[in-house]
Amino acid sequence: MIVLFMVLIAAVSYLSGGVNGAIIISKLVYKKDVREFGSGNPGLTNFHRTFGAKTVILVVLIDVLKTVVPVILSGMILSGFSVFETLGNESYRVLFGRTYAGFFAMLGHAYPAFHGFKGGKTLLAGGTLAFCIDLRLPAVVWGIFLLTVIITRYVSLGGILAGAAFPVAMIIFGHYGWPLVFVTLSGAFLIYRHHENISRLIHGEERKFSFTKRK
Repeated sequence: MIVLFMVLIAAVSYLSGGVNGAIIISKLVYKKDVREFGSGNPGLTNFHRTFGAKTVILVVLIDVLKTVVPVILSGMILSGFSVFETLGNESYRVLFGRTYAGFFAMLGHAYPAFHGFKGGKTLLAGGTLAFCIDLRLPAVVWGIFLLTVIITRYVSLGGILAGAAFPVAMIIFGHYGWPLVFVTLSGAFLIYRHHENISRLIHGEERKFSFTKRK
């Protein structure tokens, strides 16, 4: 029974994560496909570079909700059904459920079945997951990301460092066991999704972030 529930949670979280805000808004509002511009990546950074900041909030809203919904529901399921009591106390099960669903939501965002398995870098999905785990985590993860972007103007570098800091922050705030395992996987996956950016950073070819629309 537990295995069946976990498979269903993983599947629902993956499918929810595959809903792509950048693609939806670019098609609905601009009648264009964000994947046909810039880097071709259907993520928030490429959307901003292509269409500017006016509708970025809509993309953020969609991408936040697609992560929050399965993450919160998963925590409720693991804490609310007696079949999961063998996994640990209620607060532990909530964290287990949320980090578990969050990881699969990130997989869905990166490899969406709806869009030919070509998705974004999972930065916003991972950052949203941090808020759902422990409100102290975003202070570390997002703080490192924002500070890095402000200093270097490299969004990718900020995401890479934030991914590395994610499991470290979990340990600092006393979260271990399966929640730490899935957060570590999520952080490592976020870094992996930036492997092309890492290569460009090493060779000095990475583009810097600009608050203005890309010409």
